[in-house]
Amino acid sequence: MTSLALYFKDKGIVVTGSDVEGVFPTQHVLDKACIPMTQGFSAKTIQKQKKLDLVIYTGAHGGKDNIEVVTAVKRGIAVMPHGQALGMVMDGKRQISVAGSHGKTTTSAMLACIFTSANTDPSYAVGCGTILGLGNPGHFGKGNVFIAEADEYMTDPGHDKKPRFLWQHPELLVVTNIDYDHPDAYANLEEVQQAFRSLQEQMTGRKTTIVNHDDAPSQVLCTDGNHTVTYGYSNGSEYQITHISFEEGRTFFTVTVRGTTIGEFVLTVPGKHNILNAVAALVAAHEFGLSYEVIKKGLIQFGGAKRRLELLYTNKDIRIYDDYAHHPHEITASLDAIRTWYPKNRIITIFQPHTYSRTAILLSDFAKSFSKSDIILIADIYASARETVRTDISSAKLVEEIAKNHTNVQYIKNLSGALSYIKTDLSPGDIIVCMGAGDIYEWGYAIASHVKLTYDK
Repeated sequence: MTSLALYFKDKGIVVTGSDVEGVFPTQHVLDKACIPMTQGFSAKTIQKQKKLDLVIYTGAHGGKDNIEVVTAVKRGIAVMPHGQALGMVMDGKRQISVAGSHGKTTTSAMLACIFTSANTDPSYAVGCGTILGLGNPGHFGKGNVFIAEADEYMTDPGHDKKPRFLWQHPELLVVTNIDYDHPDAYANLEEVQQAFRSLQEQMTGRKTTIVNHDDAPSQVLCTDGNHTVTYGYSNGSEYQITHISFEEGRTFFTVTVRGTTIGEFVLTVPGKHNILNAVAALVAAHEFGLSYEVIKKGLIQFGGAKRRLELLYTNKDIRIYDDYAHHPHEITASLDAIRTWYPKNRIITIFQPHTYSRTAILLSDFAKSFSKSDIILIADIYASARETVRTDISSAKLVEEIAKNHTNVQYIKNLSGALSYIKTDLSPGDIIVCMGAGDIYEWGYAIASHVKLTYDK
């Protein structure tokens, strides 16, 4: 929602907002943009507005049943779910939709950097707090391109199960991967694949789909009649990654196009998964006419997206990262990335599971996803506002399952437990990764404050 609010503000529209109490990773950019926020939801928030043209709501906090939405409807004010509103502002632009169960935020942020670096002034809406090297995650541009994340989750749980990305009609569709990530929205992987096929079927213009050749579930999009371009590490990829190397702070990779080398590219973010994201962005930008040299300059300017392996704190001894990973495949990719930059350091992962449904259904996958971490600390499950508490699954159960594959895992309940561990067992060279999609984004700063007081003397 923040990127859309910033888009409207850039366009000269007066924007206000409401949310539950709390501090969120997007708060600082809203404050900087002078977009006022009301804590909590109330009919009075709508009633006191003298001139209100549109109320946009998410599926959280009641969705269509939220008191502010209900009040707006009674007053005859137009209301619209976020997915529909994003699709509306994209209409009339050349649309690049970046879809995928994992990596869409980073890939769309990379594209925003590339097109901005090329002086095309694109519009974009990226689901993060800040794009390092660029700035705000949302922008109204004067150019004719609109870059946006395309999310497969429901428009409004309980009211509209339509996948949010089906409000978009892209000319170019990037699909980073297809995975089973939302068990409350889809019964199985096949249903997720069908949603992606539906998006592909409603493309407009040139109708080009860029597909990760290494991801088997995504191959359902590479059918006769569809114009697809593939990328990946594997043989058969049209854009193939052929050589990679890592040093602290730098990631290097070479790309060939149908057997011809187009050059070496450099990233300032770690991991093989981020190389894949970068090549997806590279292909999309080149399909829109940008040269490889221009793309190369744009990629090296990208410093990461907030909460995507974001370095919160560092001194000569300790590093603290914050990461949004909440699915087993994301956890594996993030820890692999950290290990490539720091092969000899001890990695301490503090993980907060997100939603009971995901933890229960993917329990065995979670249990195997922490292999690159030396120490694993598991906090309580962060329940989504859209689900009820369950007694059949818990973080203690997750610890039991992880212990079958890992010798050093323990339950720490909350931030207090994490700090207790850090205070008793932290060594020079350690890397702490706070990981999850709940409120764990606040923990890294608290841990950094302790480390700073203890070690920076």
